[in-house]
Amino acid sequence: MRGFIKQFGVAFEPESVKILGAAFDDAWARLQTSNAPYGTEDYAFAGRTILAKYIITAAVHGEWNPKRLADDALLYLSRQKVSRAPPDNNLKTGEAQS
Repeated sequence: MRGFIKQFGVAFEPESVKILGAAFDDAWARLQTSNAPYGTEDYAFAGRTILAKYIITAAVHGEWNPKRLADDALLYLSRQKVSRAPPDNNLKTGEAQS
């Protein structure tokens, strides 16, 4: 989370960074177990970036409850369109297509 905070050009107290990190880690863990596209390897970078940006923005606007930050970030992410179809698993493993 620290890298995302730095990337978005905002500063927080160390205790605040811990809250944001906990919210992000919670959201990311739940996303990965959901089998949603943004939780997969193909979309992990985009998913993590969207979650982090949402959590940071919500904190800047005054939300500091880690559960609400994580829940709201996941809800926001669920409303985003996936920009492309995931690669065909056969092509990833090198198997021939029929």
